[in-house]
Amino acid sequence: MVSVPDLFESRRDRWRTLALAVVVVALLALVGTTLVDRFPFLANPTALRAWLLEFGTLAPLAFVGVQIAQVLVAPIPGQALGFASGYLFGALWGTVYSMVGIVLGTALAVSLARFLGRPYVERVVTADALSVFDDAMETHGLAVLFLVFLVPGLPDDAICFAAGLTDIPVRRVVVVAAVGRLPGFLLVNLAGAAAADGNAELTAVFVGALLAASVLGYLYRDRLMGALGSLTERTAGR
Repeated sequence: MVSVPDLFESRRDRWRTLALAVVVVALLALVGTTLVDRFPFLANPTALRAWLLEFGTLAPLAFVGVQIAQVLVAPIPGQALGFASGYLFGALWGTVYSMVGIVLGTALAVSLARFLGRPYVERVVTADALSVFDDAMETHGLAVLFLVFLVPGLPDDAICFAAGLTDIPVRRVVVVAAVGRLPGFLLVNLAGAAAADGNAELTAVFVGALLAASVLGYLYRDRLMGALGSLTERTAGR
């Protein structure tokens, strides 16, 4: 049976991925607790929002565009953008704008993969990783997709392209991605909103929850995979 860690090429890659997840979330905690002190301009969220809102109705649209690009190109972690959206737009609308960008970006990534084919996807995901992903999908189906999207820090953007090589409908991949990524993006937007209010303690709580979810999700990945696989089979059998 193929497990989630086998989606990475070696044990060393798996530990690097876990370490990266911890570092990214820890950096968010550092940003949340020191941003206000180190950058006076950002200490006034009202002024910062006012600057952004000078773009009028295009401000949220511009952010959604950046979020879409993040899924397709991934130059910066999606969680960092989620923190920024919460800081600028508040927890509710920041989460909404983040998820709109995630949904559209995922749909585009899957569609691009299907249009351009495996050679293109292998530029984003290694051939070995794709092979293991194929085996994992054959064994677990949508459960492996959901788990990768659910656990913060896993390579969910790259998996969007890999999912494009399956016969799963685009709409279903998008739904799984949205449901799986919503909890993490809600937490990081709450952290950003708390930072905008100057509440370092609450920011640390939300970021700590995100870090805990990332570590626990990775440590108990096999149990989660088994439970999700069983649920998927029962649902499909109805």
